[in-house]
Amino acid sequence: MVLTTAGLAVAGIGVAVAGSRGDSVTVTRAGTVIDGQKINGYLHIKANNVTIRNATLRYAGNHTLRVFSGFTGTVIEDTKIYCEAAKTNGVVFGNYTARRVDLFGCKNGFMYSDSAPAVIVDSTWNGKPVSVGSEPGSRPAPAPSPTRSTTPTPSPTPSATTSTAPAPKPTRTTTSAPPPPASGGGIPASFPGPHNTGVPAGVTLRNSGGITADKDGQVISGLNINGCVTVTAKNVVIRNSRITCGGTYSIRTNGAKNLVVEDVEINGMGKNSAAVCCGDYTLRRVEITNVIDGPRLGSNTRVEDSWIHHLTRVSGSHNDVLQTTGASNIVVRGNSLEAYNPNTRDPFNACLMIGSTTGPIVSNLVFEQNYCNGGNYSIGVREDLNAANIVIRNNVYGRDFRYGVIARTQQAGITWDSASNVFADNRRPVK
Repeated sequence: MVLTTAGLAVAGIGVAVAGSRGDSVTVTRAGTVIDGQKINGYLHIKANNVTIRNATLRYAGNHTLRVFSGFTGTVIEDTKIYCEAAKTNGVVFGNYTARRVDLFGCKNGFMYSDSAPAVIVDSTWNGKPVSVGSEPGSRPAPAPSPTRSTTPTPSPTPSATTSTAPAPKPTRTTTSAPPPPASGGGIPASFPGPHNTGVPAGVTLRNSGGITADKDGQVISGLNINGCVTVTAKNVVIRNSRITCGGTYSIRTNGAKNLVVEDVEINGMGKNSAAVCCGDYTLRRVEITNVIDGPRLGSNTRVEDSWIHHLTRVSGSHNDVLQTTGASNIVVRGNSLEAYNPNTRDPFNACLMIGSTTGPIVSNLVFEQNYCNGGNYSIGVREDLNAANIVIRNNVYGRDFRYGVIARTQQAGITWDSASNVFADNRRPVK
């Protein structure tokens, strides 16, 4: 049972948490105070300025105390956290202050990033002191090893198009250290997969045909869409839905601005030329499968915490998980990008293909914290690419490529951080 603050007794801004019954807790009200509670489950923070003090948390899942992306001001004081499984992490993923917090048995302790920092004082992880940043609100300083970590959760064996996820996947941290160890075969531990992408477990879907979203601010949620989606409006949101489309694109932005697609499954039925096309969109926790190409990265696009896998070979296809042919302002972060199809043993062309064949330049592209496996080259770079400010860093690579990880590290306009781009099996830098 998951409780939200809306369903708990409230005294001022305090909340009486039913942790004594072994319930996990999700906080959704700003200013909530949790004081002196014992929670036998996870604690999820989806609100600003939440305070947890004098608490005891015990959990054997993935992340014991998780601050979701976009929420700030969490303070954790005089609290003990017991991670009761080898896979369990302590406090994730930043935008918090921890004072006198002790973590026991946690695989990874206090997790944070440059974009979601943490202040940690007078605290310990498995008996080792942790000190990060200084109050109030400074950027995190390098933490003593091994306190700065990035591992979320292990991945089960991929399924074709469905998800068994109980919860969305968090945004991973950005660190100067290599990403976490692999779990042994397939997607390494911490990266998105069937457990944390696509439609969350428990969501009931209503059948629908294809959709044209033509109203600004329109929200499409809880649908089983048998058809394709075209978006022509601003600030449209598609969430908690499944799209099964045998057309050219499962989702097409046609004059759309700021489309957000989250917790969605896309099955291209082996026919999508591109799963999503072409610009002004954000994908979060999206599972994409059975497509010729994955999302086309036009300008102002973000692909985060998503899983793209099992591409489909057709006659003459040149399959890429992600591809840009000329655009600016692109972020690809924290994804599992599987160009290699283990069923057919086909490596296809690339996890990310970069070229400027339809536009004058590719600029301001960040590719970081991803797992990438397969391709002729996992990162394909055209020889005639016109590029500016392309940064490739902190990624993990499998070895199911034909020729290598990246075609041209010295191409003008590309920054390849050789120290932080590592192989999954031995964590050594890609040469």
